Amino acid sequence: MKRRRGEHSEPGCLQAWAAENQALAGRWQAARCSGHGEVAAREVREQRDGFGELLLRMRGLPPALPTLPLELTILYNFLLFTVGASDSAVKGEAEGIRQGLLRVLEACGNCGQGLSTEELWQKVLQEVTVEELQAPLHRLGALQAAWWLSASHLSSTTVLIRLLSHAEDLGRAHCSEGENELLSLLKAWKLPAEETSLPLVQRTEDLKEILCTTVAFLQGLQELDAGNFSTALSLLQESAEGFCTKKVLAQIYTCLGCCAQRMGKPQTALQHLKRALQTDFQCLPALFHAATVYHELGETDVELQALALLYEALVKKPPAAASSGQCFLIQMELLVHTPVLASLLCHHHPSEVKYLLAQRCLQDGRVIDAVEHYLDLLALLQEGLKQQVPLNGSSALHRIPEVFLEVASALEQAGRHQDAITMCEEVIRRTTDLIPRTLQLEEMLEQTECPSPGLSQKKESLCCLAWRAAGFLHQGWAWVKLGKSKEAITQFSRCLGDLLRVRLCGSGIEPTDNLPPEVEVLQKIRLLSLIGRGMQFLELGKDKEALLDFQHGLQISPGDPAAASYVVQALWNLNRKQEAATLWQKFSQSSSVEDGKGRPCPLYLVSCLKQVMFPHRESLARSVQDFLRTTGQGPAS
Repeated sequence: MKRRRGEHSEPGCLQAWAAENQALAGRWQAARCSGHGEVAAREVREQRDGFGELLLRMRGLPPALPTLPLELTILYNFLLFTVGASDSAVKGEAEGIRQGLLRVLEACGNCGQGLSTEELWQKVLQEVTVEELQAPLHRLGALQAAWWLSASHLSSTTVLIRLLSHAEDLGRAHCSEGENELLSLLKAWKLPAEETSLPLVQRTEDLKEILCTTVAFLQGLQELDAGNFSTALSLLQESAEGFCTKKVLAQIYTCLGCCAQRMGKPQTALQHLKRALQTDFQCLPALFHAATVYHELGETDVELQALALLYEALVKKPPAAASSGQCFLIQMELLVHTPVLASLLCHHHPSEVKYLLAQRCLQDGRVIDAVEHYLDLLALLQEGLKQQVPLNGSSALHRIPEVFLEVASALEQAGRHQDAITMCEEVIRRTTDLIPRTLQLEEMLEQTECPSPGLSQKKESLCCLAWRAAGFLHQGWAWVKLGKSKEAITQFSRCLGDLLRVRLCGSGIEPTDNLPPEVEVLQKIRLLSLIGRGMQFLELGKDKEALLDFQHGLQISPGDPAAASYVVQALWNLNRKQEAATLWQKFSQSSSVEDGKGRPCPLYLVSCLKQVMFPHRESLARSVQDFLRTTGQGPAS
């Protein structure tokens, strides 16, 4: 006699499947309570296989309503172990949920083939009213929400949770912004009572709490990225009070610190970042962000301590991961991986941190420490670690020639002039073949808003030219310190000769009018070389040659106080005192000193700026004032 649909599952068979499900779940509970990570990991793989085989046996038969609650429970447990074994939200396993929903519809006499996953859920939740299936379906719904959240499909998750909670307008009634509707729906979602005879490897209530925490975290990150800092702060604080591991909690505190920092609350930011490190000291991005806050506060000592700790932690073998406290197969780590979070929790390479240490020391005048850090950095790069350093816009490490020039600057300030010359020679050697004989900049000046491949190549050539010219510039100053004026003049002249390759061809373009940053750096190098060479001419008594260089420098940078002062000095030496006095009065009366105008100067040029500062301003001022009084052009004493 032919067996009717649903009669295949006799009580004995159903009891055997339920007993096997209970035994597998019991083994997992014992393994997770043992506290041994390796035992638990091995058990996860074995349980996945066990639940998978059991599910295959059940699905080998047509679906029937009496067996579906058990089948969906086994499916839920199997999918949890599948995720746990892979340590990631496996997109392919979402098909398992889809097959489960199709079997539910088939058992109820309906068909869902051809429907999208969203449409399938809507059909099942609206048409299947069997009481025994409600709890299993809500469990699968929680899993589906977890998968969608891991893919940042918040809108699909919102629709699903609204269907599960039977609240078409509940979310809108409890929130003022659409961004927070999902969190309101999750909080209001009332789960059906669990069937005690069907043990679960992770309670649905626990999974729901994880979903709530995840949504608060995700939406907090969205608001932070959008610049809505107050809303972001509220959502991130809510997620910090939720259901998560120590690792994720430390990440949330780090994001809270970044949010407070952007709100202009550095002390609050430091409190959050310290709490992140107290929760999980392996959360090294918190240490990096703390260093940036200390930098903003001007607390250099503490900033350098933080960077040194970060570097030490990066080069050492990391300790064991922080304990999560509870062993759940689906945790927030699997669900939150957005570009915003990746940016905030960016892990820096040891070379980048060492470079920051060197830079901060050089900027703060700690020259000896800077040299030590720079030399350590060079050793790291020579060991081949530079292949692991991301030399892009997000990296803290500048281009290698710039790093070499900064090293040369530090060596020069530390009195190691010959070493500085050698370092610059390496920069010159590496860039010589990368620079064309001439560079026409008309396109660069007129089409800055429409970059083209040719324009990008010109910018790269300009960078190489700036590095090579800066190498000659530093060599010139090193020879000055060594008391070799002729050698210094030769290097300054080579620098200026290199810069003659650049042609500003834009019609009506003045040297100081809205220059691209690459050209502005070249103009700064030209000015420093002219003043440097002019100073050496003064030392050699060649006042006419010196005056020409200083005047040329003043044309490049009108109003530059160093160039103006040296022009006055050269005129005074040439006994052209009236011209010198007139020029001195002009610049003395001008309140607009242009020394601080323009973009920040590259760090490798800062030491050169200090070199060209006019040292005899007060004595020259007295001489000019005496001349003006004696000629009746100044106030009587």
